[in-house]
Amino acid sequence: MQSDADHKSEIVTLGGGCFWCLEAVFEELAGVERVESGYTAGKAPNPTYEEVCSGTSGHAEVVQLTFDPAVISYRDILQVFFTIHDPTTLNRQGNDQGTQYRSAIYTHTPEQAALAVEVIAELNAAQLWDAPIVTEVAPAGEFFRAEDYHQEYYRNHTNQPYCQFVVAPKVAKARAAFAAKLKK
Repeated sequence: MQSDADHKSEIVTLGGGCFWCLEAVFEELAGVERVESGYTAGKAPNPTYEEVCSGTSGHAEVVQLTFDPAVISYRDILQVFFTIHDPTTLNRQGNDQGTQYRSAIYTHTPEQAALAVEVIAELNAAQLWDAPIVTEVAPAGEFFRAEDYHQEYYRNHTNQPYCQFVVAPKVAKARAAFAAKLKK
């Protein structure tokens, strides 16, 4: 049995459109200990949601996951990530358009960067999409936690139209595709 002293969590930061969608999916996965919605890779310090949505701050909407690699691997997290968003559209996910909605993997270690590039190459070779993957892979910069009302947004607003028509289908797709990886 692993003791708390032996427990080594890892962090990964992912952008795949609206952070509400990513958060809703990743918080259901076994081994994911924490999911925070936020912003990264921009130029303004302490950006607000309004600044990020304007596209002028340069930040991406992201989720930062803390996970236990003994329960869920980084590769598994990337597999889920590439299943729940379209990594072939530059600065867009569905009707959400702008650089804040870019597909991105912000890596925290050289190993994460290498594996992200490897997975993208494998997926491009498999030709699962009609266009090549445009997901940015870059070192993680400063993470700014989004305002409190964005945290656990889907869980707290399941009846909101955006949640019903955009978030819920992604959650359902992930539940079906990764049932064995869900928290019990």
